[in-house]
Amino acid sequence: MVKHYIEAARLRTLPLSVSGIIIGSFIAASQGSFNWLVCLLALLATIGFQIISNFANDYGDGVKGTDNEDRIGPKRAIQSGKISPKQMLKAIIISSVITFLIAVFLIYEAFGKNDLVNLTVFFLLGILSIAAAIKYTVGKKAYGYSGFGDLFVFLFFGLLSVCGSYYLFTKQLDFTILLPAFSVGFLSIGVLNLNNMRDRESDVKSGKNTLVVKIGVQFAKYYHYFLLFSSFLVAALYTIIHFKAIYQLIFILAYIPIFKHVIMVFNNKKPKLLDPELKKLAISTFLFSLLFGFGLYLASIF
Repeated sequence: MVKHYIEAARLRTLPLSVSGIIIGSFIAASQGSFNWLVCLLALLATIGFQIISNFANDYGDGVKGTDNEDRIGPKRAIQSGKISPKQMLKAIIISSVITFLIAVFLIYEAFGKNDLVNLTVFFLLGILSIAAAIKYTVGKKAYGYSGFGDLFVFLFFGLLSVCGSYYLFTKQLDFTILLPAFSVGFLSIGVLNLNNMRDRESDVKSGKNTLVVKIGVQFAKYYHYFLLFSSFLVAALYTIIHFKAIYQLIFILAYIPIFKHVIMVFNNKKPKLLDPELKKLAISTFLFSLLFGFGLYLASIF
């Protein structure tokens, strides 16, 4: 049974979920502000939020019948009968409690017990993150079924992940931190958009009105190109603004597989062939976060 829950957690999505934390942490470290325990707790909390989201997605799509024989991707836990809806709901509750406790510990470690403003703000953000992870596909007004998934991915995987983690270390915000936050946000939306392009036909039949369903495949491709190229441009702009050494340019290597991916999407005619591209784009985003952050850190110490 444990094996089935691990499969439902979709481990391949976890590197993407921590990309923003990695960049925010590296930027803070390059400015002389870093705490290993805060970093570890932030990574664990983010992984927890992603697992909650994956469980909730399995549950929501499963009970609504969205995961059916028309779906192209790998079979989900409820769809295959390996986990019952009741068991998955219990898993969502347990993972939410564990993640919430990690988030509370993280907030306390970052701000202590006397900074009531920051404690309150981040406490509320933690609750909001759990709620957003669940409401993506669960409930009658699940935002993932109304085309708002892209917006929430941008807010939580991009802005909150990068800016929030940076603030945990530095207790301040720099306007330019929005640029790498936009990069991670755009790339993360790209993964979701790719997933929605793959599942468009089954989503139409089940009434899941993703943005791809609303705008059609061709415009979804244009949107995809915009997201990936824009992610590169804003990352380059941040590098130009804060340029110190050539090390900062190593993030460009991560865009070699990303631009190859763009060519594949451009030529694609069969949605099924997009499935392996999901993992490639997610790993490329993770690679980007490591190279971008590490290059910035190297430039700060040499």
